[in-house]
Amino acid sequence: MRKPTRKAAAALLLAGAAFGCAQLPDYRPVESVTTLNQNWTEAQRQWFYHTSQGTKLMPHRWFLALEQPELSLFGAGRFAAPEYLARFGFIPDPVSAENPDGLPVGFARDDFGQKEGTTERETVVGLSCAACHTGQVEYGRRGIRIDGGPAMIDTAAFQDQLGRALFLTFESEPRFARFAGRVLGTPEAPDTPEARAQLRQRLGVALDAGLSEASQARSRALYPVAEGAGRLDALGRGGNFVFGTLLQDPRNFAVADGPVSFPALWDAPWFDWVQYNGAIRQPMGRNVAEAMGVRSIAKLSGPPEALYRSSVRLQNIHAMEQQLAGPAPGAGLRSPAWPEEILGAIDRAAAERGRAHYQRLCAGCHQGSWTPTTAGAGPVAEPPRSYLRLAMIPLAEIGTDPKAAANFAARRAYLSRTDTTQVSAAEGLQRVTTNVIQRWYEDNDIPPEKRREMDGYRANDWRAPIAYRARPLNGIWATAPYLHNGSVPSLYQMLLPAERRDAVFFTGSRQFDPKAVGFATAPFTGGFRFDTAIPGNSNRGHEFRNAPRGGGVIGPELTDQERWDLIEYLKTL
Repeated sequence: MRKPTRKAAAALLLAGAAFGCAQLPDYRPVESVTTLNQNWTEAQRQWFYHTSQGTKLMPHRWFLALEQPELSLFGAGRFAAPEYLARFGFIPDPVSAENPDGLPVGFARDDFGQKEGTTERETVVGLSCAACHTGQVEYGRRGIRIDGGPAMIDTAAFQDQLGRALFLTFESEPRFARFAGRVLGTPEAPDTPEARAQLRQRLGVALDAGLSEASQARSRALYPVAEGAGRLDALGRGGNFVFGTLLQDPRNFAVADGPVSFPALWDAPWFDWVQYNGAIRQPMGRNVAEAMGVRSIAKLSGPPEALYRSSVRLQNIHAMEQQLAGPAPGAGLRSPAWPEEILGAIDRAAAERGRAHYQRLCAGCHQGSWTPTTAGAGPVAEPPRSYLRLAMIPLAEIGTDPKAAANFAARRAYLSRTDTTQVSAAEGLQRVTTNVIQRWYEDNDIPPEKRREMDGYRANDWRAPIAYRARPLNGIWATAPYLHNGSVPSLYQMLLPAERRDAVFFTGSRQFDPKAVGFATAPFTGGFRFDTAIPGNSNRGHEFRNAPRGGGVIGPELTDQERWDLIEYLKTL
């Protein structure tokens, strides 16, 4: 059962200075949480928080039984304890009909799981869209929930500690005994010596898979830029999982060093293209790629009868997209209004002055334009509707960190282990997601018109421009830190020349600064040290500075009064 990679990886784990005791932030619960009017009911909110998109972390009973990776003779606390998961940035959520286990926002149960080496199904737990796309800002001891806003989770720390917890459970007989006692002992899984032996074997299989993936990442130095709280190299890591892990082709692993902040979701279903680099057109293709990137199970090789079958819940992600979009622009999830009763009144006179600055300096890029379509236009017949065409700003003009856009444009992949020629990452993901989608439609007898509706009446087009898109700025106050890679901590610093922005600051705190409009950035225990000198973390570009336009300069330098006036106006959007 044991593979050499397990021993090698174990040696690396044990060599850590504080094995099992990651420097995580302390959990500081708020006294109350205010939900803003974003056009969602509480039932819609809870459904979004805990509905599966078909991803798998591990069997559900395992997750609830697992102990925290602390060295202890008498057992550690539950890994799934809300106060522990909150230390990774997950937002606690009480027990409800949608959340019977009291897991944080973004954890979802599903019954698609299959026991390793068998055809027997079991309940699993995975992450949903809400894990990365639900935010919370805190002012003192009051929390303000931001549905569809960027999360503050540290996915790398979570994955690392989860792996350590599994390793300790496998290697420690007392810990495994406690684990088995919690997992087994039901009518479906009686606690017998044979069942314990089988459970240990399954745990070893899962551990080997994780250690193999971790060893691959270490040996190839795939993730040299630490992401920290609120960021993920989604296209890079997702590409490695799809092209490398699922296709089982080590030739396809690529360095992922272009982390980005989790984007806000409001209005996104009505954008003509999405992702920071405007790479994806179709909502179904985007959502299937996202689900696969966060560990949905998909068969990308093998016999034709199984090829492209997956665990992705297309019916659920279509319903999520509909709830986000609504029947018309503005009729779904809305951006959050500045809560004056909590964060302070907006200076209306200053905001009116700021409106003029916004029209002069910002609206040209960030306003977008509604582009109507006509029935039957394009490769997919659509009813008449409009999409918001976003401005795509070339890197040479905007001057922000190029890694995210440039990496995706340069990436290539083999689509089978026998291929000798590569395709672009955009073409590869287009082909894989299209095949997964079509296979699900065929297996579930989805009629053509319903397929077009689920596709959002758009073709599954992918591209890789060397540019970043400029989205509308409504709700911008709730999306700190700023730039696509989260390298600028506040709106005030966004309006400064780059050399005056913080070169180093700390992320992970939700404490909000309503004046500068951003999160607290002072050092704190467990905080993530964000160093903008590291490639992928650059805070250059998008500057208002007295210099020729281009190369990152987009407007003249502002006075401090103009900056504060503009910030007051941005609070009103």
